[in-house]
Amino acid sequence: MVFQEQISQGIPNSLPAKKDRNSSVSHAPKRKDILSSEEKKLALRNALRYFPTRWHKELAAEFLGELKEFGRIYMYRFMPEYDMHARPIQDYPAKFQHAAAIMLMIQNNLDPAVAQHPEELITYGGNGAVFQNWAQYLLVMKYLCEMTEEQTLHIYSGHPMGLFPSSPEAPRVVVTNGMMIPNYSKHDDWEKFNALGVTQYGQMTAGSFMYIGPQGIVHGTTITVMNAFRKKLEAGIKPAGKIFLTAGLGGMSGAQPKAGNIAGCVTICAEVNPAAARKRHVQGWVDELIENMDELVFRTQHAKHNEEVVSIAFIGNIVDVWERFDAENIFVELGSDQTSLHNPWAGGYYPVGLTFEESNQLMAENPAEFKEKVQETLKRHANSINKHVAKGTYFFDYGNAFLLEASRAGADVMAENGIDFRYPSYVQDILGPMCFDYGFGPFRWVCTSGKAEDLRKSDEIAARVLKEIMQESPASIQQQMLDNITWIEEAEKNNLVVGSQARILYADAEGRSKIARAFNDAILIGEISSPIVLGRDHHDVSGTDSPYRETSNIYDGSKFTADMAIHNVIGDSFRGATWVSIHNGGGVGWGEVMNGGFGMLLDGTEEAERKLKSMLFYDVNNGIARRAWARNSGSLEAIQREMDRSPGLKVTLPNLVDENILGAIIG
Repeated sequence: MVFQEQISQGIPNSLPAKKDRNSSVSHAPKRKDILSSEEKKLALRNALRYFPTRWHKELAAEFLGELKEFGRIYMYRFMPEYDMHARPIQDYPAKFQHAAAIMLMIQNNLDPAVAQHPEELITYGGNGAVFQNWAQYLLVMKYLCEMTEEQTLHIYSGHPMGLFPSSPEAPRVVVTNGMMIPNYSKHDDWEKFNALGVTQYGQMTAGSFMYIGPQGIVHGTTITVMNAFRKKLEAGIKPAGKIFLTAGLGGMSGAQPKAGNIAGCVTICAEVNPAAARKRHVQGWVDELIENMDELVFRTQHAKHNEEVVSIAFIGNIVDVWERFDAENIFVELGSDQTSLHNPWAGGYYPVGLTFEESNQLMAENPAEFKEKVQETLKRHANSINKHVAKGTYFFDYGNAFLLEASRAGADVMAENGIDFRYPSYVQDILGPMCFDYGFGPFRWVCTSGKAEDLRKSDEIAARVLKEIMQESPASIQQQMLDNITWIEEAEKNNLVVGSQARILYADAEGRSKIARAFNDAILIGEISSPIVLGRDHHDVSGTDSPYRETSNIYDGSKFTADMAIHNVIGDSFRGATWVSIHNGGGVGWGEVMNGGFGMLLDGTEEAERKLKSMLFYDVNNGIARRAWARNSGSLEAIQREMDRSPGLKVTLPNLVDENILGAIIG
């Protein structure tokens, strides 16, 4: 009852005591001092408008202190007293389950076991925020407690604009994050307008309340690494003892060593932040921690010789590892990088030669010098990778803007034509042609009871449905079906749950709809004890327009357009989604991508079944249709197969041009 009273009150009636930051959790780095004196006054006006005027004098001084010390106004004083974690859905004092489910998902995103910087309301990626400040959180929770089925909550970059009359058919929440006028989407624009308190970076699943901890990226990374080794190794050779060298253990990138273990290789992951590396070790996501380079060299050579399956976190800079392994002639089979280079100047990537603490200090005190050192490091980083690739390493860009920022730094990463990068995106080489073109993408669900037995039952249902579908699947998707059946059958033993009882797998439109329908039936008859929230990562066939990642294997010139993502969120909104979201920015950076997402509650009703059929079908086939129009062969096959079995679907298909005609005319 105390929790329910606190979460439903919104802005408190009396001013809470001032709170200090918790030193036991990770905190966001200090943001640059980018506002003028007049703009700082504006930032304070914007922050104080959440509170009664009688508090303004005291809070103004406090908020100015936060702005000076941290570069943002987080309103730490208003952090809730209750523990932050996903509770069983019935514990939330909402008028109906759809609103309670959204509250559950928000709290999961801010759970200290899940969130990267929980007291700054940042879930992952260094700046992927659920809200800009704690006043926004308090008001959103209050509105969700009060909401009826005839209302929709509209949220502008974390700010709850309010409850508006709608209908039971409408989404319960509509979220936008960072929707800037195009000419105001540069890095410093984010710094300025976020500091003013008027926009935020929602990443992909942070600001849309659909993050499920590192499990989501574990699955995508596992699929990527497994297929990368299939491309690299001869048939019949297993990855045991083969090296996957990468970087990043904070937020989503922390999933890499777990994925490497599942894929069956030697994973070496460098991380400059000791706290992040140790957190992943304590959580069991990485097997060993090493801080000494000589020890790392010896341990790596031993692991290769003995054909081990092991994950190693090196506390240090990845550039030092690449360069030392080159000097020691240690052969690296796979290489990539998953540092947060979408955020290179504010903690996403650290220069070589400085400690973590020295870098953070330089970042705040001399951002120009920090940027210079980051770009120098990127050039060294790329140069060392080039040397390894010359020896036979397969390097792929993991969609974190590594090649993009390296090119901007002047690194040697461009192809001979001077237009393309010399290394492919993992979407170009792996996930695009093998998964997205056929509609396979990150379908995820959360058991709102919080019970492990419900998640276990959902795993069994999903595995059964996939096996049934596989019997009739064409040869082109058999490997994906098998990989995901194996994944779901082994998911529990891999201890993937952090925070909510959640799961992910890759499925196409048929798989998602049939699994969801089976879940809904199981809820109806009590096999699963409580509703399930469906969602996905935006990293999918339809949800994201991202020319350097999700849509990098679209070659008709349209990869720089964002029509698909916008249509995705609009289309999902009137086909039954419980909430929808659209974001500027994501894993590749502010101004570089547009992301659309959704959440849907399954409660065992006929209404839920009707909505899931309509929405999940569109959510996937919107993207397949766009990819088919771009002449992607896998999508042409997939959309034709869908039209053959779905009479209401009529998609415009391209007439393919004989290249000899163009060659004869243009040369």
